[in-house]
Amino acid sequence: MINELGQGIFDNTFLDNPEMREDDYLLCYNENQVLLKPSGNSFEIPRKRDYSGRIESAVFLFTIYNKQCFGLSGANVNDPGMDFHDIFTLRNLPSQEHAWIGSVGYQLMTWYTNNKYCGRCGSETVRRKEERSVICPVCQLVDYPKISPAVIVAITCNDKILLAKGKNYKGDFYALIAGYVDAGESIEETVVREVKEEVGLDIRNLKYYKSQPWPFSSSLMLGFTAEADDAQPIVIDDNEIKEAGWFTRGKLPPHASGISISGHLIEAFEKGQF
Repeated sequence: MINELGQGIFDNTFLDNPEMREDDYLLCYNENQVLLKPSGNSFEIPRKRDYSGRIESAVFLFTIYNKQCFGLSGANVNDPGMDFHDIFTLRNLPSQEHAWIGSVGYQLMTWYTNNKYCGRCGSETVRRKEERSVICPVCQLVDYPKISPAVIVAITCNDKILLAKGKNYKGDFYALIAGYVDAGESIEETVVREVKEEVGLDIRNLKYYKSQPWPFSSSLMLGFTAEADDAQPIVIDDNEIKEAGWFTRGKLPPHASGISISGHLIEAFEKGQF
């Protein structure tokens, strides 16, 4: 999965305004786009030395391989040889490390951008020096990076797995049933509700599998496996799902890649691991 880099490679320890070095990474975002540097037939995350213009208001984000990573917002950054690309381009970068820091940087910079002003009194916020948060100097409201818990479940029946195409997927592929936790719900209740709402099935033998942070939607994905009787009719929610069906091992359709927990679970099923 995209976040599994190995112990000690990625360090999100907060540092207050460290000095930016020439070989540090500098991630620049403009809404849902990221500035990338060409590298062979693909792209990579640019470093500070790749920028020819003056750098202002860069924000320290985290560290990877002892190289600091900083974030920058603005459509006015226009360095020769670098262009803005859709944020999902990051998913296909040949360097897993670049894909990961680009996506986490996007999550944090989106949060900073969305919290420039206090949600309670409307005053301009300031970044705190002691931790990764912002505070309103007027009413003292403190905000932390948003993380939304969500569930995802691989539903099986003997040698078959239920796969679905979501209406909001970027790409023509199948994935697993997923959804956000609602107020007052347990994680387990969310899985049961989402499956019933999206494909009309009752499930049993719900088991926790593993989790994955998913920065593209500021989510923490909690993965599960479950079983269902394939004699039940599949009734899709037309607002969420384009199509859904049962597929057997060895005959799976194009599906989410292993960088996501959805693809990881599908591949684990294909290998007979559950």
